[in-house]
Amino acid sequence: MAVPIACTRFSDNYDLKEELGKGAFSVVRRCVQKSTGLEFAAKIINTKKLSARDFQKLEREARICRKLQHPNIVRLHDSIQEENFHYLVFDLVTGGELFEDIVAREFYSEADASHCIQQILESVNHCHQNGVVHRDLKPENLLLASKAKGAAVKLADFGLAIEVQGEQQAWFGFAGTPGYLSPEVLKKEPYGKPVDIWACGVILYILLVGYPPFWDEDQHRLYAQIKAGAYDYPSPEWDTVTPEAKNLINQMLTVNPGKRITASEALKHPWICQRERVASVVHRQETVDCLKKFNARRKLKGAILTTMLATRNFSSRSIIVKKGDGSQVKESTDSSTTLEDDDIKEDKKGGVDRSSTVIAKEPEGSGTPPQSPRIAPSSSSSPSSSVAAANPRPNTLNLGQALLQGVQARRQEIIKMTEQLIEAINTGDFEAYTKICDPHLTAFEPEAMGNLVEGMDFHKFYFDNVLGKNCKAVNTTILNPHVHLLGEDAACIAYVRLTQYMDKHGQAHTHQSEESRVWHKRDNKWQNVHFHRSGGTGGAAFGFSSHK
Repeated sequence: MAVPIACTRFSDNYDLKEELGKGAFSVVRRCVQKSTGLEFAAKIINTKKLSARDFQKLEREARICRKLQHPNIVRLHDSIQEENFHYLVFDLVTGGELFEDIVAREFYSEADASHCIQQILESVNHCHQNGVVHRDLKPENLLLASKAKGAAVKLADFGLAIEVQGEQQAWFGFAGTPGYLSPEVLKKEPYGKPVDIWACGVILYILLVGYPPFWDEDQHRLYAQIKAGAYDYPSPEWDTVTPEAKNLINQMLTVNPGKRITASEALKHPWICQRERVASVVHRQETVDCLKKFNARRKLKGAILTTMLATRNFSSRSIIVKKGDGSQVKESTDSSTTLEDDDIKEDKKGGVDRSSTVIAKEPEGSGTPPQSPRIAPSSSSSPSSSVAAANPRPNTLNLGQALLQGVQARRQEIIKMTEQLIEAINTGDFEAYTKICDPHLTAFEPEAMGNLVEGMDFHKFYFDNVLGKNCKAVNTTILNPHVHLLGEDAACIAYVRLTQYMDKHGQAHTHQSEESRVWHKRDNKWQNVHFHRSGGTGGAAFGFSSHK
């Protein structure tokens, strides 16, 4: 059923207030219903920018949200279609992310984790009872209704949700977030409701120790772990977790979807329904500490993705960025990025709102689902407990320690490439500059007056007319460089750039700017594909004030 066209305009019923978030094709603003004074969140989609396919997905998202009415799901209250805009009016959830709330608590125990996952399972069970598979369960989509203590957990963002008939298993396309994808999706096999339960198992694992069961900086190795169900319970953090909690995780992270526990069955598990008797009530400070690191990494990736907003050809897939129905930003191209294979034959099978998700398209024109390249074949279809010894992930006590292994050399390489690029700018060497930069380099910089510029022509003007011509000497120092690696072939560096120079009159000046650059390795060669530079301070008369 298509979303009905409203006979009234949005402004007849609602007053728009401040902006809460913004995406490629949408903006989310607080609104107040005129008749009741109640507050909601209005997701405003610019339909002029949507393709017919995108509009079908928007209709499906609204249709799915309309039939889901549950205290643990962000509810759609209204859907209004106007000539150029579509308005989706949702619950206004003000409590932020569940995972951020946990680390702010003074006390957090296994019993608290049980209560959290129970609410998540309640929402998933309601979805499944109504023939809906969410397909993108992850921490970013688990919100709290308010900041009040004990506020309800709310499942959000149904942009990838699909509708299924009963226990239907079919190929609905490659969709989800890498760290939470199920083995059957990675194997390109028919799937259905069990994919949500697998994601719940990953979330429960994180709730108990603060880091995920499957992790690797290389996404292909990550996928190999997931397909094998290769996870374990390392000491000492898992020694204090009750056997019942581990048993529930094992039943959720069962590789064979036919043997995986269902949402309704999980809600009847003793660790859930008898938590007062079964779950430990000891404070888990180590979990909180690890979860802080886990959250920081997710937020960092979100900040990097914002920098990459308009980057073209960042990888072999096209990347589009979005923010969710609140102010949260979705993650980047690692284990927390939402992906969707948009090469699906039937419109009803799959979906995403391009204004609110990162989408990775598979190559078009393939008649059968493409196989994932360079992923080690899975040799096991048994639950993880029987293949834990084969776990290819580093044996770590926490995610933070794993992140520090084997990355320092690549960080130094990025810093070195950045220094070479700045040297080319200082010397006015446009030829060297073009060898380091992607031909389709995109940039936000003060000289562009707030506009995104693409290609080399804009920068060439400064090389031809300004750089190196008005100065006798230039010295640049990179202060506080922070390099964030995005897999094997991408990275982002953020730093303060301090430039000392002598102008043609012999006067000394200093100029400071804050910069971030996105690097991508192609054919074993690093290239700068996007940068963002602040206006900086000092050096107003600096002859080459345009620091490319």
